[in-house]
Amino acid sequence: QAARSRRTIVIAGVPAGLLQDDVMADILTIHFQMSRNNGGDVQEVTYPTRNEGVAHITFEDEEVVERVLKKDQHLLQDRRLPRGYPLTVTRFCDNVSSFL
Repeated sequence: QAARSRRTIVIAGVPAGLLQDDVMADILTIHFQMSRNNGGDVQEVTYPTRNEGVAHITFEDEEVVERVLKKDQHLLQDRRLPRGYPLTVTRFCDNVSSFL
């Protein structure tokens, strides 16, 4: 479980209620797999979570987390969305809900 949490990031700012949850999870997967977003292979997307507008993304490799966190701005864009949405990306930790 510890290794898994080191491969997981928390995304805040996901536009809630615009699209079906599985469609939004697909859009997030695509965003975080793109090299221009410093992404890599996504193992799992957890969306929705207990907190509205928050998703958890687990990558295959820990190094991807470091690259994604270094990117200045993540803007979620997709033809299915009315506009781009800035995302806040943070490292996952077990008591993450206390920060949100």
